[in-house]
Amino acid sequence: MLEVVGVRLPKGNKLCYFSLDTKKIKLRKGDMCVVKMDRGVDSGVVVEAARTIEEKGDEGFLPVIRKITPQDLEQLASNTQREEKAYKICQEKINDRDMEMKLVGIHYALDGSKITFYFSAEGRTDFRELVKDLAYAFKTRIELRQIGVRDAAKIFGGFGWCGRSLCCSAFLKRFDSVSIRMAKEQNLILTPSKISGVCGRLMCCLAYEHKDYMTFRKRCPKMGAQIETPADGPGTVIGIDPIQCCLQVKLKDDRKIEVPVKE
Repeated sequence: MLEVVGVRLPKGNKLCYFSLDTKKIKLRKGDMCVVKMDRGVDSGVVVEAARTIEEKGDEGFLPVIRKITPQDLEQLASNTQREEKAYKICQEKINDRDMEMKLVGIHYALDGSKITFYFSAEGRTDFRELVKDLAYAFKTRIELRQIGVRDAAKIFGGFGWCGRSLCCSAFLKRFDSVSIRMAKEQNLILTPSKISGVCGRLMCCLAYEHKDYMTFRKRCPKMGAQIETPADGPGTVIGIDPIQCCLQVKLKDDRKIEVPVKE
């Protein structure tokens, strides 16, 4: 059996699982820790408490090294300053080579063993020469990672139309498929600015209640159907309101009423 813990790594909120020696290291949800990566070490935040799984020889979980220390926090602060300088240098290199790419963010590994540059571009970009420029400038391992506009929003963060932090940067572990059909089935105004997030893509939250809307609609008569209301006689269904769990019905005398939908 093996103890593993879910850790969210910096930039992009990637969730990874690491082995944990619970006899030596005690971690709770929300704690910061230092973990071993393929090359070097990095920091992250515990988002899933330790749990026991059946150990398999081919899984190869990398270990949690320690709970974050004051020295580690000082190093993180120093890395933040280094990232700001590295951003300017990288942007200059991109401009010098007149490359069609947008630099999104930079992440220094905790021990400085690697610098990851995140960028977005319309198509595939040959950045081999840029990597050489950056490796010469920083004298460490360089990784350039192309990401999409949704991933860029996750790294940058921000606020949605609801006034809350972007779901992708706050808690989403993955991007689920979102379609315009979801907006139609929720009777939303299909103006792009109303149903799109800061990334320019359809808002992730359109998928949250979609199943509930569809389940409710299956219990309801179709639009235009003739029904018998409990107290006002026959009428025609002119609207379905999943939020209030009711139907909007037009009676024969042109009055409009709401009829609750029973569970």
